[in-house]
Amino acid sequence: MSSGRSPLDVLIRRVDPDVPLPSYEHPGDAGADLRTTEGRELKPGERAVLPTGVSVALPEGYAAFVHPRSGLAARCGVALVNAPGTVDAGYRGEIKVIVVNLDPYESVRFERFDRIAQLVVQQVERVRFQEVAELPDSARAEGGFGSTGGHAAVGGTTGGNRYASVVSDREGQ
Repeated sequence: MSSGRSPLDVLIRRVDPDVPLPSYEHPGDAGADLRTTEGRELKPGERAVLPTGVSVALPEGYAAFVHPRSGLAARCGVALVNAPGTVDAGYRGEIKVIVVNLDPYESVRFERFDRIAQLVVQQVERVRFQEVAELPDSARAEGGFGSTGGHAAVGGTTGGNRYASVVSDREGQ
């Protein structure tokens, strides 16, 4: 099913003349596959910056985000160190991907033109920050990390913050 919108034109330059252009593997995919132009082996815990052989000129008001590939994460323990990486509209250099091997025992090998990440292009808002003395109330308020529950390790069925009682006990001292 088509969204009825035409695709956004993005200018791309091959830094490596042989690298395949980013492409969508399946209809409806959000991310276009990025490939590495360099073979590399990563030992357990090792990280590397892998070149993709492409640079882009995004239109003003857009950014591209470099996301991990779920298959690499599940099968090999490969993650991106700063996921998602951000490619700003004004950046014209080669897109590079910072990968890390999180597998504690096995090395992982990348060959030239292996798919290593996905590039998601999105429209982004430019905002003007307005300083105020107080922010308006919300249902979540200042509830931060883990405050909405959802994980067995949090404990209890309230979904609350398990550290809240520690903080309130210390405040009474």
